[in-house]
Amino acid sequence: MMRMPIIAGNWKMNNTLKDSLSLANHLKKSIGNVKHIKVIIAPPVIHLYPLSLELKGTNIDLAAQNLYWEKDGAFTGEISGDMIKEAGGTYVIIGHSERRQYFGETDETVNKKIIKAIESNLYPIVCVGEVLSEREEGETFSTIETQIKGGLKDLTEDQISKVVVAYEPVWAIGTGKTATPQQAEEVHEYIRKMINDIFSHNIATALPIIYGGSVKPDNIDALMAKANIDGALVGGASLKADSFIRIVNFS
Repeated sequence: MMRMPIIAGNWKMNNTLKDSLSLANHLKKSIGNVKHIKVIIAPPVIHLYPLSLELKGTNIDLAAQNLYWEKDGAFTGEISGDMIKEAGGTYVIIGHSERRQYFGETDETVNKKIIKAIESNLYPIVCVGEVLSEREEGETFSTIETQIKGGLKDLTEDQISKVVVAYEPVWAIGTGKTATPQQAEEVHEYIRKMINDIFSHNIATALPIIYGGSVKPDNIDALMAKANIDGALVGGASLKADSFIRIVNFS
């Protein structure tokens, strides 16, 4: 089965609304009608609705950077899946290492958020990855296994079919260090084997697994040449139109 490549830009806590609209306009003109690649951008959540208007009629989808696992209630500052959907979001990033590091995200909360996202008709982009000490001590695979099993716990085959997994080695996020294509491929292959063992061969074959961690125009081609790397979750390079467009137009 051919998996459609996914290039997602995580804008994190950057850009005023004016900046976001300007960047989206540049992307619309250059890659708004790309059909063979799924292009997603994740702006600050308060910019989702105006960007949904700016990008209406294009093939660029919008993602939120987080959500809460309850439908509504007294949860000051949180955003529900239904709110994201209403504002124009189609995807939501869950379990990013910065959420784990700074805001107490755990595999258990990741699991709750995945389930709620799917109930809200959103597609979860679920992040997993090891820190530098775990990489150096040979614990990469055991860390990934714990995160995958905890995050995807009790999901049905129908639910997992809506998930995108993003492998982001924490030591490569915003550091300028990038996992080599071979290092990334080894982990992607391991994740696919785990999905095969937990769910089924068909689910594992269809599951998109994308790479994140200092993805740039000069390394995207080598990453995308690997059999199990289905795309990229791009951080800093997604904030500049030219670099993100080049990444989308990988060869």
